[in-house]
Amino acid sequence: MENGTLLAAVDLGSNSFRLEIGRLDHGQVQRVEYLKETVRQGNGLDEARNLTQEALERGWACLARFNERIAAFTQPQVRAVATQTLREARNRDVFLTKAHEILGFPIEVISGHEEARLIYQGVSHLLPQSDENRLVVDIGGRSTELILGRQYDARVMESYRVGSVNWSMKYFPEGQFTLAAFERAQIAAQAVLDEALAIFPRGSWDIAYGSSGTIGAVADVLYACGWPAGWITREGLDWLQQQLLAARSADRVKLPMLKDDRRPVIGGGLSVLCAVFDLLGLERMQPAAGALRQGVLYDLLDREHIDTDVRNASVRRLALKFGIDTPQAQRVGRVAGQLLRQLRAGEPARDLQRHERELAWAAQLHEIGSLISHSDYHKHGAYVLDNADAPGFAQPELHRLSLLVLGHRGKLRKLDIDFSDTLFVHQLLCLRLAVILCHARRDPELQGLKLKAQGQLVTLQARTDWVSAFPQSAHLLREEAVAWQKTPWTLAIAC
Repeated sequence: MENGTLLAAVDLGSNSFRLEIGRLDHGQVQRVEYLKETVRQGNGLDEARNLTQEALERGWACLARFNERIAAFTQPQVRAVATQTLREARNRDVFLTKAHEILGFPIEVISGHEEARLIYQGVSHLLPQSDENRLVVDIGGRSTELILGRQYDARVMESYRVGSVNWSMKYFPEGQFTLAAFERAQIAAQAVLDEALAIFPRGSWDIAYGSSGTIGAVADVLYACGWPAGWITREGLDWLQQQLLAARSADRVKLPMLKDDRRPVIGGGLSVLCAVFDLLGLERMQPAAGALRQGVLYDLLDREHIDTDVRNASVRRLALKFGIDTPQAQRVGRVAGQLLRQLRAGEPARDLQRHERELAWAAQLHEIGSLISHSDYHKHGAYVLDNADAPGFAQPELHRLSLLVLGHRGKLRKLDIDFSDTLFVHQLLCLRLAVILCHARRDPELQGLKLKAQGQLVTLQARTDWVSAFPQSAHLLREEAVAWQKTPWTLAIAC
């Protein structure tokens, strides 16, 4: 991306929705604008874990306002992510379908591990570079992320279903503060976080950093009330709890720097923070400027380059773990990429490069299921990808990749795919053709083969002498043309 390019990150959190706009400046992202709205979707989950109509409406209304600010942006400039509430909501598709239309950009429901990775990226990019081992803690509305890392490398990441919103609802339902309620909330939080003690043992970090809403709010209040700047201590947390107990209810809390939108959830957030301090044996924590939204912005930059796109590393790790035939995977990828460039000639180079990279991932992993069983290995591979922990990938991206792996062979009519998605159909067709052309597991002769599209008619042209030279490949291609007859698309083999 060129210097001066504007980037936007949309963070659909459980307590607040945030829009961060930054300008690229020699590898750094400088803030241009920041919008935050307290939507409290985390409060809008009913007993069946469905978002209420009011919660849906609040979210849509906020995104409509965000849309006005980023309407002129293009897809590569924007990434929108949703976290724990939409991970839990059973009717999330109802929200997301309309939210996509309103915002104008797709919204990715990211896993807890991916949220943790992006939080660490946001924190680390806004800290001075050093070789220190860092523990990063982020207490959100319905989840808490813990990350161990060094420099820009997040090494250990976990997400726990405990946060300021759900703990406030459960243990301070009427906003009433009592010592018994705080004790119950902290014990319950420690029970959820208990396994973190083995994953994040004492002594595995040099400095603990705190990110995002709860920790930032606590740090602001403590500093405004005379506690040392730049640090949160266990003594400070005890003092703050005493102030809440003295106020007796959330609506009566009067503390400098405590914003109105934070007051209703401060009890739950403080309980979780105290539990983290006690469980991990923390003496103090340094509040950090970076958070999830900054991590999303820097991840947009990383995705522009193959060498820095963490998704490439995830694909390589999966390929190595499942023992794929690397030469064959690379061979299929090269052929599929060449066919896609022919099929989508005239597409902007930047877009074509991104689409070719996605296709290359599918080619690299198309035989991943073979380690489980050669019979129906494409089905096993698709299942693995749908359930894999792959840093850098959002769940919809992984599902799209799994559909390519599932569809690279076999009957097309049984695939649950959207045949009106021209890009996906082009990628799938090129992958299937590449697998056919590479069936002998050697580099195929492509001279004289030309793939072109006219609407939903795709024609593969081949020389007559190519057909006679490679009769088995020609036979498989004719069978492939028959397979596409059961879809809205037509593949014609011209020779």
